[in-house]
Amino acid sequence: PLLLGTGLYLTIRLGGLQFFKLAAALRLGLLKRKDAEAEGDISQFQALTTALAATVGTGNIAGVATAIGIGGPGALFWMWVTGLLGMASKYTEAYLGVRFRGTDAAGEKSGGPQYYLQRGIKGPLGKFLALFFAIAATLACFGIGNMTQGNSIAANLDNSFNVTPWVTGVVLTVLSIAVLVGGIKSIGRVTAGFVPVMIVFYVAAAIYILIANIGGIPAAFATIFTDAFTGTSAVGGFAGSAIIIAVQYGVARGIFSNESGMGSAAIAAASAQTTHPVRQGLVSMTQTFIDTIIVVTCTGLVIITTGTWNMIDESTGEQISAALMTGQAFTHGLPGEWGHWIVTIGLVMFAFSTILGWSYYGERNIERLFGRKLVMPFRIVFSLVVYVGCTTELTAVWNFSDMMNGLMALPNLIGLLILSGMVARETRWYLKH
Repeated sequence: PLLLGTGLYLTIRLGGLQFFKLAAALRLGLLKRKDAEAEGDISQFQALTTALAATVGTGNIAGVATAIGIGGPGALFWMWVTGLLGMASKYTEAYLGVRFRGTDAAGEKSGGPQYYLQRGIKGPLGKFLALFFAIAATLACFGIGNMTQGNSIAANLDNSFNVTPWVTGVVLTVLSIAVLVGGIKSIGRVTAGFVPVMIVFYVAAAIYILIANIGGIPAAFATIFTDAFTGTSAVGGFAGSAIIIAVQYGVARGIFSNESGMGSAAIAAASAQTTHPVRQGLVSMTQTFIDTIIVVTCTGLVIITTGTWNMIDESTGEQISAALMTGQAFTHGLPGEWGHWIVTIGLVMFAFSTILGWSYYGERNIERLFGRKLVMPFRIVFSLVVYVGCTTELTAVWNFSDMMNGLMALPNLIGLLILSGMVARETRWYLKH
């Protein structure tokens, strides 16, 4: 309720900014890409791709399948709601990230909820919220941004190409260290070239399948909207329980996918070369649009139009597992083994980019808690933990990740509500002038 309520409240206070300024925001982020001679460590586009790298991960493939497999097609509707309202939250937190950013001991820009909650909200409350966020984010980066991603990569490479998990672990660890020791400038360069390619690659395959199944798209949308408010009977339980499950999994997987309201993207936004917080806020909110409204929708529609969301596994006689659902949908929709390979390669690329993005979020919070001296040791430890994720069963870590997501979002959402008046006032002034 706090997540959706905050997004709705900010949407109203900002006058539906995410709808009326979306075209301008996309143009600013994807075409203009940078503000010349502005302060910051990386361009606006690199800040956007770093945030996209952190969000476009297993949530867009495995997370969507989990939401639909358990919550039914209606869960996709609630993922959309989370994304559309979340764009206002994303704008606000990115605005605050730039508005209250500072410069650390190494001369790099540093910002995010761990700073703007304390600098924007005076007194003990702001300090407590900032410290709470920094601790939760430091713990969360090892779950959502590390072990779950590494585990997904290792499992898929093992199933698809018989690559032993420990081999995957070693390779990922080496690649992570190679990129991360260079800091945000290295991460920004890698993600700026890597993220757009992987998104276009994956979405193009999904669009091919949807064109091939174009006749089923209207029925798919009808099912999504109907199930969002009636639930899927297969879920069972008391009347209305199916709707609750659809909402629960749609919102949970939605926030896992786009991270709107969690405050994480504000950390990347704070490093951007931008002349005004409004400009980076607009650029940052397009991340949620690309992640949820484009990538998640493509995955969800492929799963629904190909009928794999309620496919029966012949070996068990039960519904196909969510872990296999997306791969099965793409395999069904594309010729030969192309679908299976695309999902595997896409997941590997998405998950590795998430590791890179979240390492930066983690180090900024380490810097807030302990100072600059522990940043480099953190980068090395973070890279080594990737190996643990690749070689360990992580059912509990997924639950831990959901919990940490909530603990990160809680202080940030409270802060967004408290600071919303200032953000709305300054945004109106900038857009007017």
